[in-house]
Amino acid sequence: MQAFLMGFVALAAILDWYAVYRQWKKAEYLLKPLTMVLLFLWLLFATGGMKGASLWFGIGLALSLAGDIFLMLPNEKFIAGLVAFLLAHIAYIVGFNQTALPLNGIGLLFAVILGTAAVWLYRRIAAGLEKKGENALKAPVLAYTTVISIMVFSAWLTFLRPEWTPHAAMLSSIGAVLFMLSDAVLAWNKFVQPIPNGRVLNMMAYHLGQMVLMLGIAAHFGV
Repeated sequence: MQAFLMGFVALAAILDWYAVYRQWKKAEYLLKPLTMVLLFLWLLFATGGMKGASLWFGIGLALSLAGDIFLMLPNEKFIAGLVAFLLAHIAYIVGFNQTALPLNGIGLLFAVILGTAAVWLYRRIAAGLEKKGENALKAPVLAYTTVISIMVFSAWLTFLRPEWTPHAAMLSSIGAVLFMLSDAVLAWNKFVQPIPNGRVLNMMAYHLGQMVLMLGIAAHFGV
């Protein structure tokens, strides 16, 4: 049942990428949220009802669905979408950090790598915002960049948690990085400079990120 349902998730995602590529807005309005609804149902089955900490990842998916809807409205609600995804990342952070942070030399190295990448990315986006006269968005974008970086850091720390298998940690970490990459593509394409097929790349990284992340969550919390 789980494999069958994940196949439908993948099919909906691929069809959505094609709809974005062809600029079929009506199809996108259906397929984009459908992908997340199906992924939510898959996680529900894979974790035996989202019991315990896995519930936080279900909440994150629901908030991501809300963010998707805000960002695809005819009159895009960018701030509302940003807030919805920020809350989704906070839910993921809570889900990952059910025990004390396993900080050591490797954890500090993870923090330095992510911090350096986040600072560079934010500076480039902030410069683009200034050129477009969107200075009011700099603070919200900074907050979002900080929170998503913490989410990725939390995913990476699963490698240091003895209760997580390397397989589950790898999937969760790859998914989190793809999620961050999707947001970087979106922001770069919107505020820095256009990227060829930027919206398609954004959606591919986003859906793959969420799917791989949830595979990792199911590998850890699943029945």
